[in-house]
Amino acid sequence: MYFRGIYKGKVAHIINFNLLAMSQGEKTAYSREELKEFEDLILAKLASAKGELTSLKESLSKKNDSGTDFTASTSKLLEDGADTLERESQNQLAARQQKFIVSLENALVRIKNGTYGVCVDTGKLISKDRLKAVPHTMHSIEAKLAKQ
Repeated sequence: MYFRGIYKGKVAHIINFNLLAMSQGEKTAYSREELKEFEDLILAKLASAKGELTSLKESLSKKNDSGTDFTASTSKLLEDGADTLERESQNQLAARQQKFIVSLENALVRIKNGTYGVCVDTGKLISKDRLKAVPHTMHSIEAKLAKQ
């Protein structure tokens, strides 16, 4: 069964792994201070991503269009094709940016519920360096490489 982006089976796996790791003295979660640091990083990236998405949406709606169109017939066809290609590219960028925003928001939820920084595949703590580079990740390097 699916629960907040994580399979319940994976959550049980993480809990079991954390109990085993605790008995062996391994660190199983990040401290409040470390989570606050990650939260600040995610919030900054989220604000930037939302700004970029707004810019892309404005560009797509042509709010910033100067209104000057070149109207020579042969050049107009080429220009229309280039405009269409550019709009398709911007649509793809906007969709990707929206997906990134959702991933960052999900990471904030994981911080709040205490599962942030724990690999959903291995149950181990994801390295700080990886989380700083990809703060929305749910997979450790080892798990990511194993999937490839």
